[in-house]
Amino acid sequence: MRIAITGSSGLVGTALGKRLTDDGHDVVPVVRRQPSDNEIGWSVEENRIDDGAFDGIDAVVHLAGAGIGDKRWTDDYKRTLLESRTIGTALVAEAINSAANPPSVLLSGSAIGYYGSDPSATFDETSASGSGFLADLCGAWEAAAAPAQIDGTRVVYLRTGIVLSADGGALKKQLPLFKFGLGGKMGNGEQWQSWISIDDEVGAIVHLLTSDVVGPVNLTAPNPVTNAEFTDTLGAVLKRPTFLPIPKFGPKLLLGSELADNLLFSGQKVMPTVLQNDGYEFVHPDLASALRAQLST
Repeated sequence: MRIAITGSSGLVGTALGKRLTDDGHDVVPVVRRQPSDNEIGWSVEENRIDDGAFDGIDAVVHLAGAGIGDKRWTDDYKRTLLESRTIGTALVAEAINSAANPPSVLLSGSAIGYYGSDPSATFDETSASGSGFLADLCGAWEAAAAPAQIDGTRVVYLRTGIVLSADGGALKKQLPLFKFGLGGKMGNGEQWQSWISIDDEVGAIVHLLTSDVVGPVNLTAPNPVTNAEFTDTLGAVLKRPTFLPIPKFGPKLLLGSELADNLLFSGQKVMPTVLQNDGYEFVHPDLASALRAQLST
């Protein structure tokens, strides 16, 4: 297959591109710089993408978007988060619809923030959208991809959880403290963390390229844990103590109250029902095996 990837230089995009290339596929990065041979150029800021961008492309994996936790959630940065997703996704959908022979599938990024936060609930793909900025953001993100279905392209929304990789994301940021024995649960540690290993994130995307699934798919492992359980497991894998809880005031001071509350002190228990029903077999269904694989312990 000839597969175009936006966000190809990010954590997931890099791993996905390598896996697809190793599997014999032709990967076509969609890049913001001047494109070279076998690349597609685009600019979300300028609302443009190369003419005929997806002519001859069999599938599109759309992962691009400003980093949720990269900056404080000022009004300006919230606008950046929204526009980087909705404008970029609309560009992708429009380019698919204008292709001479449209790609057969669009796998479009989203996140489990779609469900909002309710510590007493268990969410699957049939659950309704929640409330709050992240839920609204994910709803608008998915809505921008929906028009790609007009000419028969199969559209899947990749509602991704916390991706575990030693090369980036939340785990890489946590490791220094934990390795020094200074890691601890966030607040009371009762908030749910629906995680997925980078191997299963990539594996699920590859699986969905040739599946018949349409619509939302939760990219999370089948065994979500509380933050306290995550903390204990990471400490055990690293053979380090984890007895120092992290009070809310520190992260709120550093990140801002809204961002800290959404990313660190709240969460959701999300199940990968569609993936499992479609026959995907997880490489790392439990947290300890996922962490050991990433940390080579």
